[in-house]
Amino acid sequence: MNSQRRILLCFAVATAFASASAWAQKTELLVYTALETDQLKAYTESFQKTNPNIELKFVRDSTGVITAKLLAEKANPQADVVMGVSATSLEIFKHDGMLAPYAPAGFDKLNPAFSDSARPPAWIGQDVYAAVVCYNTVEGQKKGIPKPESWQDLTKPIYKGQVVMPNPASSGTGFLDVSSWLQLWGEAGGWKYMDALHENIAQYTHSGSKPCRQAGAGEFVVGISFDFRGNDVKQKGAPVDLVFPKEGLGWDIEASGIMKNTKHMDAAKKLMDWIASKEANEAYSKNFAIVAHPDVKPALPFLPQDLDKKLVKNDFAFAASNRDKILTEWQKRYNAKSEPK
Repeated sequence: MNSQRRILLCFAVATAFASASAWAQKTELLVYTALETDQLKAYTESFQKTNPNIELKFVRDSTGVITAKLLAEKANPQADVVMGVSATSLEIFKHDGMLAPYAPAGFDKLNPAFSDSARPPAWIGQDVYAAVVCYNTVEGQKKGIPKPESWQDLTKPIYKGQVVMPNPASSGTGFLDVSSWLQLWGEAGGWKYMDALHENIAQYTHSGSKPCRQAGAGEFVVGISFDFRGNDVKQKGAPVDLVFPKEGLGWDIEASGIMKNTKHMDAAKKLMDWIASKEANEAYSKNFAIVAHPDVKPALPFLPQDLDKKLVKNDFAFAASNRDKILTEWQKRYNAKSEPK
């Protein structure tokens, strides 16, 4: 072997060892999330700019499915971090002792109303997501169905078979709707409203995004969804008007926390540090009108600047402590119209 080939071979071996060493030093975090797939890529890229040695492996599903999965695994936790799941669910995990409290770097700069009130907090809020009604203007005009202005409008006979909404057992958006109606009108009034609405429902979907997509595609005139997806569907050119019902909007917080039994606590804390950072909040602001960092001012083209004033007063403790009871009653009454899983 001549000297040049020997040098090249040594270089190749050294490079291979260096690559193997770098890979061996990477920490893989298993993250359970309900974030939309079209958000995860941007968030991951932002995080890995400053944390290249932490690999995020996502298990993604709707809020209800992720919540049920984490509770089922309570005795033998698999996830390291839960990210972008409703604060209502995080409250349940906190109550069950599943989270490791941690105040991330920069936490003191965030709006305290959007995170757990304990210090250190068990979970950190990222952004607010709120109910929206997507109304297809073309199909509505064709069918002679007017644009609704209120939740009560959707119980009128003219909407029969033209409304889709998320199933609250699988969708966080669906649950915030049901929870808000029960808080707006009380238990008796809330169920009475949902009985009337059920008469007009074509289908309950397992995704909070799907009803707005369906309305945007003209499959149904009205889709009860959430603000991010409404803005997204309209921005992509679908003939929808976004309606913010005058009684007020149900809402929840996308939140994150560290699972208490993680074997990668240092890496999990670094992810939480990013979640609380201004840079992360700027990434959230591309999707949501309200974020946790007060210095970040989102400006989304089809969401009102005063969205915060349209939100109902939300009792997270009520929603968390009554979740099982509410879902059992809801499924008993309405599950026959749910789409197949």
